Amino acid sequence: MKAIDLLRRRVLRLLASAGLGASTLPSTAAVPAPFVLSDAQWRERLSPAQYRVLREAGTERARSSPLNDEKRAGTYHCVGCDLPLFSSATKFESGTGWPSFHAPLPDALGTRTDFLLIIPRTEYHCARCGGHHGHVFGDGPPPTGKRYCSNGVALRFVPDA
Repeated sequence: MKAIDLLRRRVLRLLASAGLGASTLPSTAAVPAPFVLSDAQWRERLSPAQYRVLREAGTERARSSPLNDEKRAGTYHCVGCDLPLFSSATKFESGTGWPSFHAPLPDALGTRTDFLLIIPRTEYHCARCGGHHGHVFGDGPPPTGKRYCSNGVALRFVPDA
């Protein structure tokens, strides 16, 4: 077997062990078109608290969002561009003080690793406008085992009709 084939197999095995196999990669078929504004337009569109979270990756104070207590059926949208991000069916009480979900809607979020607290964390953001929403952790409930910990100020709740 050629050296390149061995290397390829090792890389694929490493990716699979990290849960990054081809079947787990997100689809790009329905990725929303980018929503781009200038900094001045974002500042005009958002409140200061929304701007700090969405555009500067800030964090709102725990237990400060009225969305923590939202129990109605509906959809949580990005406050920056109105892209639907989460269904209320995936919301759960995490005890953290921030609205938490176990799964996003398809193609709604992008992720990247941040090192703001020195320890690497997975930050997630709106797939359309790039606005920061929170972090995803591996301590959520079934079926995903994930906790998408959201800044409520970055979300807009739309109740079902």
